[in-house]
Amino acid sequence: MTINHKDGPDVPLARLLRARVGVVMAALMAVVAAAAGLVGAAATSAAAASQQVLAYVANYDSGDISVIDTATNTVATTIPGAVGASPYGVSVAVDGTRAYATNTQAGTLTVIDTLSNTVTATIAVGAQPYSVAVAPDGGHVYVTNFADGTVSVIDAATLTVTATINVGSNPDGIAVAPDSGRLYVANNVAGPGTVSVVDTGTNAVTGTIPVGVSPAKVALTPDGATLLVTNLFGNTVSIINTATSTVSTTVGVGDTPYGVAVSPDGTRAYVPNRGSNSLSVLNIAAGTQVAVVPVGSTPQDVALTPDGTRAYVTNLNDGTVSVVDTASATVTGTVPVGTRPVGIAIAVVGPAPTKLTAGPATLTVGLLSLTMKHMSATLTDAATGQPVAHQQIVFSTVAGRRLCVATTSTNGTATCTTSVPLLVGVNTLLLGYTASFPGTVRYQPSVAHGSTSLGL
Repeated sequence: MTINHKDGPDVPLARLLRARVGVVMAALMAVVAAAAGLVGAAATSAAAASQQVLAYVANYDSGDISVIDTATNTVATTIPGAVGASPYGVSVAVDGTRAYATNTQAGTLTVIDTLSNTVTATIAVGAQPYSVAVAPDGGHVYVTNFADGTVSVIDAATLTVTATINVGSNPDGIAVAPDSGRLYVANNVAGPGTVSVVDTGTNAVTGTIPVGVSPAKVALTPDGATLLVTNLFGNTVSIINTATSTVSTTVGVGDTPYGVAVSPDGTRAYVPNRGSNSLSVLNIAAGTQVAVVPVGSTPQDVALTPDGTRAYVTNLNDGTVSVVDTASATVTGTVPVGTRPVGIAIAVVGPAPTKLTAGPATLTVGLLSLTMKHMSATLTDAATGQPVAHQQIVFSTVAGRRLCVATTSTNGTATCTTSVPLLVGVNTLLLGYTASFPGTVRYQPSVAHGSTSLGL
């Protein structure tokens, strides 16, 4: 086969192509010395992705954990649980790397890796575990076992139960002092109840504080100076001076208050009232109720965002979470979750690590141009191995010149083909190419190197 071309009439096609390749190879040799220093110089990281603020919601009847992205107020993912587990209480480690959920019917504690939102361990605890709290120093996790009258002490490093503490009857809510030296446990009995004070160094009860009728949940101010206790059938909140272990004020709230959370600045407390479908807002220093916010049906628990601007309230009978703007004391959104949500915890969670794998590409020589064909990269969640879809991958030379951009498919793979100038083609043939994922709020950035071979 011959073609007519400016190189001359009746030039065989194979000879012409060999000539073109020869030109490319000559140019390649000319840039080897300059390009050699770039080998291995591909960028190893991209701009760090932002952290995300997630709310973990225990859905008692559906047996799973809803994870709400508070930036969008939508459920980002649902973490399945064991059949019949009945998750109840939730807490997140201070560093945001783990979440813990109690399973009342199963008598276990679920451990969740927050970066991948997957269950990594299940720990047997006592009978009917209700609440869980993580020590601020990260060393231990504490679980109240309602039917046992005990608290399970779990070593956070080994995820094993290292001690069991006998406290009062029906232990429900639990809080750990900021210095991790004391526990406060509400004993939810019929009639006047108590809060047990536990020394975490000896794992022994060192004091008992009388409070109201059926104390349920507890929360500390950030400085640890004040403890708030909801009295379920007393329709009150006890405000305790922890230095003296005495009740300084008792505040009337709505019908059957259950959960309680304190604002990051320690000035306000938020109390869901199960019987009156409302959220009470308390001025802690004054010992007064300053606002009442209507929420959903049978509100159970409440948690605040780290900046204190929003409170999230679980509504047991609605299967929803009410989003409350704390400045205006109004509901600004409602998030559907699982069936009969109970406990909730909010934490700053870092984006999940990713892995990017680049495939081989081909540099083809045309009559008038060079083409980089079949550049590809597959993006996966590094913890789970699952593909990450709908993310942009940037393909570039190792020196950073952008070649093209493609979006990952449902199997996590992005592919790209583009024409390139002569010297760029020579560079990629010699050094290969770089595929990079810049990262998002949910996923960490990653980068990979792909090889390039010469094709006709």
